[in-house]
Amino acid sequence: FFCRSIPYPRPPSVFPPLRFPNRTMPPPSATMRMRVAVLLLRAAGAACLVAMPPISDIRAHVPLAEEAIRFFDASPDPFHVVRTSSRMLEAAGFEELDDKEPYAGRIFPGGKYYFTRNRSTLVAFAVGSKYVPGNGFKVIGGHTDTPVLKVKARSRRSSSGVTQLGVECYGGGLWHTWFDRDLGICGRVLVRSGEDGAIEQRLVRIDRALVRVSTLAIHLTTAKEREAFGFNNEDHLSPILAMAAKKALTGEKGREKDGWTEHQEPLLLQVLADELGLASVSEIADFELNLYDVQRAALGGVNSEFVHSARLDNHATCFVATKAIVTHAGSGLLEDDTDVSMITLFDHEEIGSSSAIGAGSPVMAESVERIAAALNGGASDADLTGAALRKSFVLSVDQAHAVHPNYAKKHESAHMPSMNGGIVIKRNSNQKYTTNGVTGLLVREVARRAGLRAPQEFMVRNDCGCGSTIGPIISTATGIRAVDVGMPQLSMHSCRETMGIADLTSGLDLFVAYFQNFRAADSSVEQ
Repeated sequence: FFCRSIPYPRPPSVFPPLRFPNRTMPPPSATMRMRVAVLLLRAAGAACLVAMPPISDIRAHVPLAEEAIRFFDASPDPFHVVRTSSRMLEAAGFEELDDKEPYAGRIFPGGKYYFTRNRSTLVAFAVGSKYVPGNGFKVIGGHTDTPVLKVKARSRRSSSGVTQLGVECYGGGLWHTWFDRDLGICGRVLVRSGEDGAIEQRLVRIDRALVRVSTLAIHLTTAKEREAFGFNNEDHLSPILAMAAKKALTGEKGREKDGWTEHQEPLLLQVLADELGLASVSEIADFELNLYDVQRAALGGVNSEFVHSARLDNHATCFVATKAIVTHAGSGLLEDDTDVSMITLFDHEEIGSSSAIGAGSPVMAESVERIAAALNGGASDADLTGAALRKSFVLSVDQAHAVHPNYAKKHESAHMPSMNGGIVIKRNSNQKYTTNGVTGLLVREVARRAGLRAPQEFMVRNDCGCGSTIGPIISTATGIRAVDVGMPQLSMHSCRETMGIADLTSGLDLFVAYFQNFRAADSSVEQ
């Protein structure tokens, strides 16, 4: 009943006005008022202290979230991410380039283009109409891969009368979350077609509960085993495909022996052939397959304020980055743009980026050099390219760690980003992230000029390890300045993850503002 006497700001929804029938009571002391204020604030919880969008504002983010959900469901692996993104680009008028042919004579100011490598890495760019040789590149970088169980090169495995598949752990997944999930199979299949035996690449997505990794019943585990849920990645993650069938039913007799086919599970080959409409399993020459959770992405929470989905890290970035460059290129602002706006979605980030198509590959540097040369009449000029690199900037985008309400102590107390709280700037002085004072300021300045909310900040505790991403790798390889940012989420690297729907909008707004306002913001900061 002391609330009325507390002379401190109070959220009206938490502290409604009170009526006191007895007005003869003596006023509380200042100390008592302070104690009550502290207790009330604690009872009100974090919602009083963190600025959350009203329910009506949350609902405004639903259409974009539903579009993102369709993207996530259509993109269970890097190959499908690139295909889904490519379709978005083509629908917006982007022209596909043959990366094996010279760019000279095919790229012009005002144009929109994209190319892919290995069909799992994608680069898309829009050239400003006022571009002149030596101008910079505004890049948004992300990655298409996620921690996943991949089917082994020799997939046959069986035990105790059931047919299984051999799988390999890719990346640093929370593998215990893959148990007891309905899993489908997706990826790339190499198909031998025609009389000449030409090989074509086909994508496959078997979107049903085809395999499952089952846990051991509680009655068969010891108390110690239940306490730790220990398992062996090699022995206990092999999924069940079917009950073992008679060899005659699986075509075991007379099977081709070519050094590959005889080592594959016949039932798997038959399912792939049926899904692809092949006349015979003998047309399958090889494959790269993943398991994936077939449960659809969904809105969650009382007010649909969350997205629950697999692979939010980092397919949320892939979706928003592609949406951003499509929006920028279709806004009419290319007419006054003097730079090249670009997105680069790399494969193999989850395993270190050291590959021919990862962020540690020549893809980034080659893209800048080849595009700059093509826009210089086909003439390569090291001096102009060097100038372009110095003017360029990479927004390295990978999901960020939102504070977990059950494990809040895992976050550094002053760096606790919240879901639906907006984009997060990630910092680490040991260069796990590339952000420094200037590059972090540039992100805030881009947001300020566009009238957007200020970004949140994240740093790990001193007693906690820090992950890394493509920002330091690209900067090391090219010398391009970079900053690491991300949309906050929970359950990173789980089979199912969670993020706020307002953060998809915050990400899109910031990315579009970056393409539009970066040059002016960069020019305003002393270098």
